[in-house]
Amino acid sequence: MKYFLFLIFFIITTFEGFSQVERNRGQLNRDSGTNFSSVEDEEVEKAPISLYKIVSVENDTTIVDTTLNIYKDYRFNYLRRDNFGLLPFSNVGRTYNNLTYDFLKEQYVMPQFGARARHYNFMEVEDIFYYNVPTPFTELFYKTVFEQGQAVDALFTINTSPNFNFSVAYKGLRSLGRYQHMLTSSGNFRTTVGYNSPNDRYRLQSHFVSQDLLNEENGGLTGSSLEQYIAKNPEFEDRSRLDVNFEDSQSTLHGKRFFLDHSYALYKREDSLVKKDLSIGHRLNHTYKKYNYSQASANELFGPSFEEVSIRDETRLTSTSNEVYVGFTAGNLAQIVARGKHTHYNYGYNTVLDLKDGFIVNRLQGDIISAGGDYTGTLGGFQFKAEGMINLIGDFKGYDLGAKLAYLLSEDILIAATANINDRAPNYNFLLYQSDYINYNWQTSFSNESRQSLGFKLLAPQLLNVNLEFSTINDMSYFGLDELGTLRPFQHDEQVSYFKLRGEREFIIGKFALNNTILYQSVLDGGQVLNVPDLVTRNTLYYRDHWFQRALYLQTGFTLNYFTDYYMNGYDPVLAEFYVQNELEFEGFPTVDFFFNGKIRQARIFFKLEHLNSLIQGNNNFSAPLYPYRDFGVRFGLVWNMFM
Repeated sequence: MKYFLFLIFFIITTFEGFSQVERNRGQLNRDSGTNFSSVEDEEVEKAPISLYKIVSVENDTTIVDTTLNIYKDYRFNYLRRDNFGLLPFSNVGRTYNNLTYDFLKEQYVMPQFGARARHYNFMEVEDIFYYNVPTPFTELFYKTVFEQGQAVDALFTINTSPNFNFSVAYKGLRSLGRYQHMLTSSGNFRTTVGYNSPNDRYRLQSHFVSQDLLNEENGGLTGSSLEQYIAKNPEFEDRSRLDVNFEDSQSTLHGKRFFLDHSYALYKREDSLVKKDLSIGHRLNHTYKKYNYSQASANELFGPSFEEVSIRDETRLTSTSNEVYVGFTAGNLAQIVARGKHTHYNYGYNTVLDLKDGFIVNRLQGDIISAGGDYTGTLGGFQFKAEGMINLIGDFKGYDLGAKLAYLLSEDILIAATANINDRAPNYNFLLYQSDYINYNWQTSFSNESRQSLGFKLLAPQLLNVNLEFSTINDMSYFGLDELGTLRPFQHDEQVSYFKLRGEREFIIGKFALNNTILYQSVLDGGQVLNVPDLVTRNTLYYRDHWFQRALYLQTGFTLNYFTDYYMNGYDPVLAEFYVQNELEFEGFPTVDFFFNGKIRQARIFFKLEHLNSLIQGNNNFSAPLYPYRDFGVRFGLVWNMFM
């Protein structure tokens, strides 16, 4: 697959690149009034970077950013996003333990597929972007891993005409890890198509994604190895000498998705006074997910099993949704969208179970009819947005209602308030699960989870960025241990109240800067089912300057991460889920990283010494019970943007 993709890149670049340069040279002539000579006569003027556009599924547009700042360092990781509040496991490509939660972003009205611990790098619809570029554009990401492998992410996009864009990308990872049986191997292939008709009435966005994320599972350290690790025994600094609970298991999350969103403007008028249009659209989302857990022989850690050898659990979900919407725009005053949606879901297994304590069906399948709408308006300095969706017909009742009001106090200060009410069924693996392990079979009749959230945001980079959230959750579902120590799904019958306050501020003195992020949070009620540390911080002290007659821009310094003690969630490899445990409180710990980053033209180079303080004090910290945190490591890589 990799060689095939590189071949496609080469062919498209060779045969399409030059023709696109010629087409867009004419476009640039019209846009800028510049008369370009032939390549043989003089150097062709480059297209301004403002023409290289990135478009989200909601049509929010940004431009390609080749600058280097401290936030690029925070995003230079496997997820390629800021992972503040996430505690990584020992190897790249594995899951993360949550140090904080963001309930305002959970706006689903349908149950979600299980194995949520494996979804951090699973690309959903909102993670796919579309492009509009004047010349072929390529982005290459590379970063080293832990033992034998690398992480890469390559993107190529081209406009074959001013109205048609095509992109293809592949993200791959292979990392052996330092502990026994901790290999990770993953691939995320995606391709997109974007089209706007010449009269700008018809618009289309479409993508196809194919993903497979494999982890070898080892169940964590054995009891004796756990003692050696906690004692910081120097004989076990070679982590491969520590015994693990098993070495014959792996889990894989597969996924394929075809997505199409297209619309046609029945009426369109634009003038200097107001923009009006009336459009009708259709959105299709066909998704297939499969989670496999396999093990050569049954392990007593998970209880008795139907089979002693060749454990193989397989869970599937096929979901197809068709949404029809009508949109009306009357300038900035009102943008209204009415939606109607049909969803067919088919989740489950190929067998039914007749156990001593009850009968377990093999499938949850049916159809859901939903309706909803959006409203966006601007009046003076106020911006208002409201959106909602409700399930009208079907077995899964649910709704999501949200509103946001923002006000621009000045060019540098924005305040916003957000409210959201959500009610939906728990995820599918809470409702129905089958496994070769007897204790991992259940069918429940849980009530809907009901959540109410309020948020406040102040964006004032010169003063302070503040995010505040308060959420209450009723009938919260979670995985936990029963009185016999068996993992089961539970539903909390009392209200859970969660509060968090996050502040960000960067102080700059000459060529030095101190970037600070501080998060305080508290679970006011329901502390037994939602455990978080009270305090999470990240502080970066760094130097930045231009060197070598401005040929190199660099930033170098230290980053301190720290969180306080808390009852850390455990990880279950059979389900690929985290579970609540209240028996053992884990100490919080600091990590110090040294980094040296540089920018040369459109290439950004990153070099980092991770967990530097463990060289002095050793490492006996944890990412989850039985699972050690990362040791010291040297990591480097680059992000390279190429404009042809």
